Parts: sequence; structure tokens; C-alpha cells
Amino acid sequence: MNPLNLKISFLSIFCFVISSTYLSAQEGKITINQDKNIIALLDFKKRTNKNVDNPTRYKIQIYSGNRYGSQEAQKEFRNSFTNWNPTIKYESPNFKTWVGNFRTRLEADRALKKVKKKFPHAFIFKPKKKKR
Repeated sequence: MNPLNLKISFLSIFCFVISSTYLSAQEGKITINQDKNIIALLDFKKRTNKNVDNPTRYKIQIYSGNRYGSQEAQKEFRNSFTNWNPTIKYESPNFKTWVGNFRTRLEADRALKKVKKKFPHAFIFKPKKKKR
């Protein structure tokens, strides 16, 4: 290697090491100011959305019949739609495949329009309150 190239390489490395010791990234501090009730509200929303059997919510039924057919409808739905999780419920004597947990009828109608393309016999309903 040429002595001039060696000197230039050494000088470049030396300059890089010296300059990197003096240069540093900016440091900052983040402060989040939010109402304390937001955490409680988010927890309430999570609990409400987890309650699949909420009788005030609308659902879409895509299948009613035997267990095998219900499971097949569930698989087919999962392959076609990723934004809703289908559940299977047993109401004597049929297994039913239900989709969604819609707060308003309008939300359910919009979803039904998409679902009917794949499941033409689908319909909207509100689950009955369980007797205790």
C-alpha cells in the first residue's frame, strides 16, 4: 500500500474517533399529561368489549345446524374475514356460528352487507338475556 494512502487512512480514522467522542445524540424527557379517568375508561371499554354475550349488542348469525357444519362455517369465515372472530354457541338442538359484537344496528348492517357476499343466509339479531 502506498505510504500516502496509509497516512490518509490513518488520519481519517483518527479524525473520526476524535469527532465521535465530541458528538452525541440529543437527549430529551417526555412528560405525558392526561386525565386520570382515561385509564379507568379504557379498562371499562376493554371489559365491555370482552363481554361477548352482551344482550345490548347486535350479532350476525352465519350458520345454524350440526356441529361439523358450524365448525366449517367458522373456518371459512376466518379465512375470508380477519377483523371479526366467529364463535360457536349451542342452543338445543343446533350449533350456531355467530360473528361480531356490534354496538349499533347501523354497524351491524354495514358488516352484514360484507358478510352476505360469502354467507347469503346471514342475518342480524340481538341475543336473548340469559335467565338466572
